[in-house]
Formats: sequence, C-alpha cells, structure tokens
Amino acid sequence: MTAGTAGSPEVGPVQLLEKHRATLDQALETIRSRAYWSPHPEHPKAYGEGGTLSAEEGRAAFEELRGSRFELPGQPGGDGWTATESSPYGIALDIEYPHVDVGTLLPAMRLGMPAWREAGPEVRAAVCLEILARINARTHEFAHAVMHTSGQAFLMSLQAGGSHAQDRGMEAVAYAYAEQTSTPRTAEWSKPQGKREPLELSKSFTAVGRGVSLLIGCNTFPTWNGYSGLFASLATGNPVLVKPHPRAVLPLALTVRIAREVLSATGFDPNLIALAAEREGEGLAKELALHPQVRVIDYTGSTAFGDWLEAHATQALVHTEKAGVNTVVVDSTDDYQGMLANLAFSLSLYSGQMCTTPQNLLVPRDGIDTDEGAKSFDQVVTDLAGAVDKLLGDDARANALLGAIVNAQVGERIDAAGSLGEVALASRAVTHPEFPDATVRTPVIVKLEATKPEAEAAYLSECFGPVSFAVAVDSTPEAVRLLRRTVREKGAMTVAGYTTSPEMEQLIEDACLEECAQLSLNLTGGVYVNQTAAFSDFHGSGGNPAANSALCDGAFVAGRFRMVEVRRPA
Repeated sequence: MTAGTAGSPEVGPVQLLEKHRATLDQALETIRSRAYWSPHPEHPKAYGEGGTLSAEEGRAAFEELRGSRFELPGQPGGDGWTATESSPYGIALDIEYPHVDVGTLLPAMRLGMPAWREAGPEVRAAVCLEILARINARTHEFAHAVMHTSGQAFLMSLQAGGSHAQDRGMEAVAYAYAEQTSTPRTAEWSKPQGKREPLELSKSFTAVGRGVSLLIGCNTFPTWNGYSGLFASLATGNPVLVKPHPRAVLPLALTVRIAREVLSATGFDPNLIALAAEREGEGLAKELALHPQVRVIDYTGSTAFGDWLEAHATQALVHTEKAGVNTVVVDSTDDYQGMLANLAFSLSLYSGQMCTTPQNLLVPRDGIDTDEGAKSFDQVVTDLAGAVDKLLGDDARANALLGAIVNAQVGERIDAAGSLGEVALASRAVTHPEFPDATVRTPVIVKLEATKPEAEAAYLSECFGPVSFAVAVDSTPEAVRLLRRTVREKGAMTVAGYTTSPEMEQLIEDACLEECAQLSLNLTGGVYVNQTAAFSDFHGSGGNPAANSALCDGAFVAGRFRMVEVRRPA
C-alpha cells in the first residue's frame, strides 16, 4: 500500500470491533448515566508498561522532535515548510511542519469519503477508538508537547492535554455512534391495502457526512478543546482538516500523524485527516473557513473571530467556543475556609488562562454570613487574597499550579489591572527552577464598586488570564441581576454560587436555567468550578454568547451527518 492511498488493511474491522466493543459499550452507558468513568489513566505512573511510553521515553520522544522536520508521509499539496512555535518556558522548539496548497489538499481529502461512509458507524467508531488508544500510549510525549506550546505545567499537560482530552474525544465518539444508530440501517415497510396486496418497500438508511470538517485549534488547550470536534466529525463520516494555532502546532500534528497511521493500517485513506500548518501572519483560518468544500467548522478562541465565522462561513455548520465573563455569587457559606481555598485554587490554576476560570466575584457590600461569623466585603476579599498567597507561597507549588504565561498579551493585562481599581492582591513573578526564561505570574485581585461606570467597563469585559475582580454589590438579589445581565450580554462558560439560603440558591439556579449557564454550587472540596469531567459534565451550554454548542451532547454531533434513504420494491 502506498502512502496517501487506501489499501489492504493490516488490522481488520472485526479485530478492531472485538478490541474496542466493551469500551464503546461502557462509553455509551456512561453518557446515559452521567456517572464517573475515565478509561484513560491520569496518573503519570500509570504509563510505561503494555506498550505505553514511560516518563523518560515520553521526554526522549519529545526531545527528538525538537529541531526537526515533522513529516506527514503521503499528505498531498505540500509546498514548503513552516515553523511558528516558541515554548512559553523559553526553550527552542524549531520544529518545521509541512505547508500545504489548499486547492490540492481539499479535493484529495474527499476521495476517501465513500469507503469511510460505507464502513458504517460501528467501524468508524472502532477506528476512532484505536486512534485514541494509540494517542493514550504516548501520553507522556503529548504532555511535553502540550506543556511547551500552551504553557501548562507538566502534570496539567499530562492530565488536561492527555488523558482528559482523550476522554473528551471518546465521549464525542460515543455520542456520534448513538446519534447515527438511532435510525436502523434497513427496514421492511408494508402498508395494508384492504383486499389488495399490501404496498411493500425495502428501505436503507445511511449516515452521510456533510463534507470536509475544519478544526481551528487554540493555543491554550489544543487537544482538550480540539478532540471533541475532531472525533465527532471523523466518527460521523467526515474528513477532518486540522488547522492548529500557530503557537500550538505540535500536539495536533502528533494527533494527525497517529490518526493517519491508523487509517492506513485499517485500509482507509489516510487523507481523511490532514494538517494545515500556516505561516506567520498568513490568516489561513479565514481562507479555509470560506472554502466551499469546508462544511463543518469547530473553533475555540476570541469572540471577534468566532462572531466572524458565524456571520460569514455560511456554507458550513459552525461550532464556536468564544470568550465569556465567568461569575461567582457569594451570599453566605457554612465552610468559610473551604470556600476560600476552593476559590484560591480556581483563580490560580494555569494562571487563570482557562475559559472556565472565575473572573467576577460578586459580594454584598454589607458582607456575608459564615460559619466563622459575619464577614465584611473587605474581610472576604482580604481573606481570599491571603488564601491565594498561602496556596502559592511555596515557589515549587506555585510553578506546579501556575505554569507559564502563554503570551505577552496576558502579561500586559496583569500589569494593567492595577489601574482599574484598588488592588487587593498584587501579582508577583515566580522563578522556575528548570526553565529560568519562563514567565510565571501569580494572580491579581482588584476591588471594584458595581455602581461605578468605569468599573462596569472593566468587569463586563473578559480579562483573560490571572486577573479577577471582587465586585461590591448592594445585595445578593442585585448580584443575581448582575449575573443575569453578564451572561445574557457577554456569556459565561461557568457560574458558581455560595449560599446557605434555600431562597438565594433558588434565585441563582433560576437565573442560570433561564440564561442557560452551567452552575456549580457550594464547592469547597476537591472539585473546582473550572474543571469538567467528560461523560458527565457539559462544557459550555450553547445557550449564551460564550459558546454556541456544548461539549458534548447530541446536538454537537447530530448536524455533522445526514440520513440518506434509499427505497426499493420489496
């Protein structure tokens, strides 16, 4: 079999189905039960046996990639090479990726669609699960790739960029399979005609992909945010063109290479997935998004470009995750120290460079009731600042939680935050012992008055990074009114609430139900508002401006294919 074309399979469909059937069945059961399940271990020591790379092997594999050309054998349309990445930790990557001519690549990607369509949902699901299994075996290599493109700390890179991203991909495969098989492949139809012979037809129903699916990757979570759309499209019969963020190419390039290897090994055209790395400043995403052969788009990134895609890429089904202003309503608590510790961790994780990190903390001006007695607004903010300081007081722990600042714009926002209000917690620089050139910064907390117009301009805009606003409001009902306005106008990926009052809890819950925002109440332990679990939690709702879809539900996958019916006389 030559590269770039389908041929005799090295691994047959029956073998793959036998290998992955139990996993697929468990995934299908879990999306119905919403219980905890993760088929991909998140502990680093779980790897190193059974064909998986150990920590040392993963690091060595990553080091071997540095300073090299990343080959994708058989991918058509190559017209040169491009290198655009630099590690937020300050080490040189110098990896070159093939640059492609879109006019040559896109038609070639469609050639494998008929065989991929005829394979059916079960075989497609099994192939996708095999891709995920081979990615999982190289989780330690992916961890370094994610770390040195996104700035995540190593353990977070291994978990969020590795096992948790793989969970999200498998979740999408399960939803895709469930939606496609809700209609039978064949049916015998008989309509009684009284004394005459019945009318009889044989019918077949085939899930047909829409066409080329474009994944526009993000800088901060290239795999976690990318795998849902990638595997949802591939499992529903669509070729997938992966256009990574210029500063985070490697994790998705590795994904594409592994997927192409599996497709070839199973007898399918490897060009059902391809990589489109762009040159600096090229603007390839905009060109691809308008191409008539691109029929599905998955995008994570800025609101401005997400809005542009929704308005202009009218030939495609567009899924976007954009910016939002995530809000916490603090009314009261029966575990004051637990609340402070939970919020401190949520504000600090990955230096706040998550679309789920809380930004606005709405606290009544007259204070709150706690298990430690009444606390004034100023005391709550001071104590939260102290909790962050305590959490990040040790530099080793701080580096493990914060990671590195992903780009200069985040650093600029941190430095400018002090001009917006009274600084309750100043950001400090942390030296990384292994990577002295990394920019590591602790969070900044700024106090604002909700009623001041200049403050409103600040807290009603997303300030991506480790910048949070403690906003004094007249009362909890006023906080909920501001929450409603924020979600309706600006969107939110997450909302959190702390209250011991059933009335206030209902008020917050009603607001989130009516404005369509995901809510976490009274988190004081080891679960945090900015973390979501595949198979159980929905990431985004698709019902407010922060995102027009959720990861992952039936709606996320169902539009990626259409049922085509063929009728014949029985």
